[in-house]
Amino acid sequence: MVQLKTLTFADLITQQTGFAGEGRLTDFVSRYDGELYFGDRLNLNRLVRQHGAPLEVVYTPQITMQVQRMLNWAAQARIATEYPAAFHYAYATKANFAAEAVQTALAAGAHYETSATADLIIAHGLWRQGILPRDRFIFCNGSKEPAYREAIRNIRLDGCETVIPVLDDLTELRDLLDTPVTLQFGVRERAAGNRDGRHPGNDRFGLTADEIEQAADLITDTHHTLVLYHAMVGSQIEDEDHFLNTLRASVEHYCRLRRRVSTLRYFNFGGGMPTAGYQLTFSFDYRRFLSRLMITVRDLCAEYDVPTPELIGEFGRYTVATHSAYLVEVGAVKAGQAGQPDWYLVNGSLMVMLPDTLFVSGQEFVILPLTDWDKPVRPVRLAGRRTCDSDDIYPRPEQPPLWLPTTDGGLILAIFGIGAYQQMIAGRGGAHHCLTPEAARFIVEERNGRLSSRLTPQQDQVTIMRLLGYRPQPTALPTPLPFRQPVRPAVLPARRRVRERVLPV
Repeated sequence: MVQLKTLTFADLITQQTGFAGEGRLTDFVSRYDGELYFGDRLNLNRLVRQHGAPLEVVYTPQITMQVQRMLNWAAQARIATEYPAAFHYAYATKANFAAEAVQTALAAGAHYETSATADLIIAHGLWRQGILPRDRFIFCNGSKEPAYREAIRNIRLDGCETVIPVLDDLTELRDLLDTPVTLQFGVRERAAGNRDGRHPGNDRFGLTADEIEQAADLITDTHHTLVLYHAMVGSQIEDEDHFLNTLRASVEHYCRLRRRVSTLRYFNFGGGMPTAGYQLTFSFDYRRFLSRLMITVRDLCAEYDVPTPELIGEFGRYTVATHSAYLVEVGAVKAGQAGQPDWYLVNGSLMVMLPDTLFVSGQEFVILPLTDWDKPVRPVRLAGRRTCDSDDIYPRPEQPPLWLPTTDGGLILAIFGIGAYQQMIAGRGGAHHCLTPEAARFIVEERNGRLSSRLTPQQDQVTIMRLLGYRPQPTALPTPLPFRQPVRPAVLPARRRVRERVLPV
């Protein structure tokens, strides 16, 4: 009698992706000798043995790679299409305001995009310090309350000539027109935000076609200039044809406006560029997309007999989604109801770690076990053990369950794709849902070709209680993992694994 082979986690990954078990699984995670590596250099298994779980791992060289790859794809697309104008990469800082994320993106060559008063104040400080180079643009998007408009005026009066307020309504323009020095303005097209009904949240941003004409007229009679046209389609757009077809109408609007506004020179095609951080089977041809976009813009400009604009892309999720991961422990297993998946109870809160599971319909994350790839898989759902909230689960009830190795507890899971928005929505510091403490953070940065790291300890209960107005007893939370073993170094040089190199912590 032939005995059927039990499906292991390794078998499942091979079926889904063709991964043979050794080498790069995605552009942000690899596996060697049965252990997972972040960015092909940072051994996650060893980090858990060193620091326990939950642990947030921040690997900033991944940001550098994302920026440089997009710039390289754009350069190749320009050559292939003979596109005559420049391409500019802007980091949408609202995706992750952490200093290590922003400063890494700037060092990699990104321009700066803001959405509110606070991030423009950050940009102003970085500009004064020289961290934000003086030849980089600062694109100011979003609805501009008086404080935001004042921040725009302040940085321009301080000597920053590259700040460009992108108008969201005409009130902003009327208030900024009395700025005594020349401002370069942009206009945001409202129609692009929800042209086909797929992105209803975007239809509140920007100006109507008639308002854009009014803005152009108002600016014409001043010492200011209109230089930029912005069209924002949506977020995480994986349908290349939909993306391009929506932008085509916006390019035509740009061309018509350019015929009467000779200072117009930038077309900002917005955000929406998808990231590989949420699916193991993700596929998107970035170079082909940029080539098709450049051909579309080039040909339409020729048709309308206007100069080809410099292109600007705003990259938020794409820049930072894949540079961070959570390492969490399955602390207990609880049987599901009859016919339903079992529960893997993790030592943390999914609502705090992954708020997009609540806010973004169908949101997915790449979740991989650090060990036990040779064990049979079972369908499960994750649940936060440190809350008693029915929403603290992943995947959501309408989504299929995860298939993970069978365990009775102690399995460590790596949750990837959490570098964009998750911490910005949940907040850094402060008191979180069910008083869940923030995990320790292990941050890796690269300077002059050398890696360095630092560890921020887990948030303590005393600090949380003080924030809420209590006089807490000085009792500490238990150590998440009650063991600490001698370990080999966690970080390896790129392309060649050397076991004796250790990062300072």
